Amino acid sequence: MRICVAQTRPLKGDIAANIAQHKKLIHLAVEEKGNVLVFPELSITGYEPHLAKELAMSPGDPRLSAFQHMADQHEIIIGLGIPMIKEGGINITMVIFHPHAPRQTYSKKYLHADEEPFFVSGENDSTRIKGTGIELAICYEISVPEHAATAAKNGGTVYLASVAKSAKGVEMAHKTLAEIATKYGMTALMANSVGPSDDFVGAGGSAIWDSKGKLVRQLDSDCEGLLIVDAETLEVEAKEFY
Repeated sequence: MRICVAQTRPLKGDIAANIAQHKKLIHLAVEEKGNVLVFPELSITGYEPHLAKELAMSPGDPRLSAFQHMADQHEIIIGLGIPMIKEGGINITMVIFHPHAPRQTYSKKYLHADEEPFFVSGENDSTRIKGTGIELAICYEISVPEHAATAAKNGGTVYLASVAKSAKGVEMAHKTLAEIATKYGMTALMANSVGPSDDFVGAGGSAIWDSKGKLVRQLDSDCEGLLIVDAETLEVEAKEFY
C-alpha cells in the first residue's frame, strides 16, 4: 500500500479554489500510484474557526461529488477536511472517499480549548480508515495519550495525523509523533498546511517516521506537495512545488 500525505496552501474560505488545488494533488498521487491520500485539517476551507459556521457543509455536499468520482475512477482512497454540520454544532471532520463505497467520516473528538467556542466534539465508531491499517488523528488529538493508545489497541500499523500547525506546533508535533511511533511500533505520518490560517501561519513540515521513531523524510515550511511512502518497505518519495 502506498500512502500519500498532502501539504497544501489553502485559500481562506475559498472552497472552489481549494477543491481545484485538491484535484491537482490527487492527480499527482494517482501518477505516483498512491492507494491512499490524506490532506491537512480543514483542508477544503482552510483552518478558519471564526468562519466555520458560514462555511460548514455536509459530507454529501454536491461540491464534494468530484472526489467520489476520482476515488471511483482511480481506485484511490481520499481523505479531506471540512467543517461538518451536525445537530448541536459543527465538527472538525475528515470525509473519506472510498472507491465504489459510501463515504466515511471521522470527526475530531478531542478539541483544543481555543476550538471549543466554534466546534463540538465528534463521535466516531472507529478511528480507522476502512480497509486499511491506518488509524486517524486530527491535530490536537495527538497530544491526548488515550488517542494513540486506542489506535494501538485497535491493531493499527500506521498512525496518520491531519493537522494545521504553526512552526512551534510543528516542532512539538514532530516530537510527539516520534514518541508515539516508538512506543507503539507504528509508522507515523503527518499532513500539515502552509501559509496564513486563522491567527497563525501554517509551517508545513509534513513528515514520516518509521516504527522506531526515526524521522524518514519531511517537507519544508514553504512548499506544497506530497510525501509518498510504501507501507511495507518504507521507501519514500517527495514531490514538491512552490
